[in-house]
Amino acid sequence: MVNNKQKFDVVIAGGGLSGCLSALALSALKTSSGKPLSIAIIEASDVSPNKANLSETPHFDSRVLALSHGSANYLSQLNVWPKIAAQAAAIETIHISDRGHYGKARIYANEHHVDALGYVIEMATLGDALVQALANKTNICWFSSTSVKAINWHPTEVSITLANEHELSASLLLACDGGQSICRKFAEIDANVKQYNQSAVIANVRFSKPHQHVAYERFTEHGPIAMLPLVEQATDSHKCSLVWTTTPDNAQNLQKLSEQDFAQQLNDAFGYWLGNVEYVGQRVSYPLSLVKAQEQVFHRMILVGNASHTIHPIAGQGFNLGLRDVSELAEMIKLQLMQEDDIANFSQLTRYAKQRSYDHQQVINLTDSLVTFFSNTHAPLVVGRNIGVKVLNYCQSLKNIFVNKTMGY
Repeated sequence: MVNNKQKFDVVIAGGGLSGCLSALALSALKTSSGKPLSIAIIEASDVSPNKANLSETPHFDSRVLALSHGSANYLSQLNVWPKIAAQAAAIETIHISDRGHYGKARIYANEHHVDALGYVIEMATLGDALVQALANKTNICWFSSTSVKAINWHPTEVSITLANEHELSASLLLACDGGQSICRKFAEIDANVKQYNQSAVIANVRFSKPHQHVAYERFTEHGPIAMLPLVEQATDSHKCSLVWTTTPDNAQNLQKLSEQDFAQQLNDAFGYWLGNVEYVGQRVSYPLSLVKAQEQVFHRMILVGNASHTIHPIAGQGFNLGLRDVSELAEMIKLQLMQEDDIANFSQLTRYAKQRSYDHQQVINLTDSLVTFFSNTHAPLVVGRNIGVKVLNYCQSLKNIFVNKTMGY
């Protein structure tokens, strides 16, 4: 039985990917006296860390995410990557094209002296591995099947009341509770929202030809089609993850189509780079928008991941940006502990926010400009973007800048 009032060094609101990453990154840090940080995780779902196990037979429709090369390296530092590497599909080539136009570019991993430009992995596989890594941490305390009911800020601590009436206090609160962050709302931090008037249709599909570890970004007049390689039992996988960005009306129509008609429309829009679509899994559609919190920190609180920023999936950078949030906040707290300073010193939180703002804005500018540039039928823009794609293909210095950013460096 957990006491009604408990004090921790850090309380993490949200036990999803960002929350578990934050807990794992901070779990190895120690105070000046050699004592590990005490960490609480609040998670609405029924998480059972000691029973977590990696799925040996993943479902065909499992949702996926793209990991940058830098993110895979950070997961290696946390000793998570060895547990999931076999279930991650390497991206060895990126194929960029503009449907109906001449602009094409190819990016090869070996040209940038890496085995893979990035990886594609099921969210559940990564989530299970993170929970497993936390299972035996004696300084981690889970509060599952509950949520944040109220937050009160005090000069030396922050108090959190849970829906089950437990009361927690901490020196620092990490808001890892997603795009609709309740922590952000309690702090009255506004968010800038930009609606793209686009929707994403996502599904896993199987083609007649193997993907050969190529990731495709196919631009159309309504928005990009991303096709990411996935791992299957067979050596040469034919399974891919589709993110089809289009107008809301067309997304609704695509949802209503039979599997056969959807497959035909996908072949028509994407092309036959991978042969015919042979199977289409469950389709899910959701509207796309850019959400950026106006402040990244508050008194004794940091917004992390989607609570801080939710971006367009066009370049697959959302999770990777949140991972870099975690990496830098862990370094900041490590330094504070070495200096025997308050881990929630507001001047340091402000410095952290300033350091992260440059990366945030770069990625937001990249994704936002790609959406605008490649979802337009205006003739001068069509010509301009095709020239731009060709320049990217042949200008190595420009390609290096683009690749380094998308690889997370």
